[in-house]
Amino acid sequence: VLGHHYQRDEVIQFADVTGDSFKLAREAAARPDAEFIVFCGVHFMAESADILTAPEQKVILPDLAAGCSMADMARLAQVEDAWDVLADAGVADRTVPVTYMNSSADIKAFCGKHDGVVCTSSNAKSVLDWALKRGDKVLFLPDQHLGRNTAVLQMGMSLDDCVVYDPHQYNGGLTAEELQAATMILWKGHCSVHGRFTEQAVDDVRARIPGVNVLVHPECQHEVVLKSDFIGSTEFIIKTIQQAEPGSKWAVGTELNLVKRLAHDHPDKEVVFLEQHVCYCATMNRIDLPHLVWALENLAQGHVVNQITVDPETEHYARAALQRMLDLPG
Repeated sequence: VLGHHYQRDEVIQFADVTGDSFKLAREAAARPDAEFIVFCGVHFMAESADILTAPEQKVILPDLAAGCSMADMARLAQVEDAWDVLADAGVADRTVPVTYMNSSADIKAFCGKHDGVVCTSSNAKSVLDWALKRGDKVLFLPDQHLGRNTAVLQMGMSLDDCVVYDPHQYNGGLTAEELQAATMILWKGHCSVHGRFTEQAVDDVRARIPGVNVLVHPECQHEVVLKSDFIGSTEFIIKTIQQAEPGSKWAVGTELNLVKRLAHDHPDKEVVFLEQHVCYCATMNRIDLPHLVWALENLAQGHVVNQITVDPETEHYARAALQRMLDLPG
């Protein structure tokens, strides 16, 4: 049983391993003797686990309605249309597609087929360095904020080096000249949780809690990240709180289940949610105890329910994109 950090406490207590999406997929692959992998996360995570595990292993998602709004913002047909737009602008052959782990298997496969790669929030800079040695542009899918924050804050690019491709506009809302001038072509997608944090929330928490450290995920808007003290992946956020000095104060900009768990596990520190409004991941929250129990009881009775399978061709190319990431140093 794999449990993502954003799961409810009632579910996470039964997880054999907890982690972010990529760590959990690797943990699944590291357990070849497990006949069943019950993935308490969302659909794209279960797909990645199926891609990385052996053919005889079966990956189960307790509720098939547990999707990801960000992953759904980049559909394969839309991305293929975008690639045609890049080709018409004369830049496709110089562009390396990079997709965030938080994407569907067919988007990972698209990247694999076009000599691209997958990234996580932890290794986005290394992946972009790799990509820009192989082309002079990156099509970054599907989260514009991670792409922009990595390019500007870690790689020294300017905001002018970035353009946003909107799949709902003709030619992405961009001219051929804009595509030719850009280094980062950012897909217009975002996380429905991290995208909600605002500059005002940072100002408010600093006024309310003097001396507070603001710690946010790089899926947050660029303006919010600029106002924060620390930026990093889910694993980075957890380690930062674990290693923080007793008595220190932290406002954390990530999913509420995780922030509440961090506050509970570290009573010697003041850990609060960055926003004053409730901000759970609605799709992750669809995995609840009744769904987990239902899936496990069916498996115990010999019934395989809600199995997630990726077709062989998609798996081949998606695995190629994942493998390119795994082969990167560090």
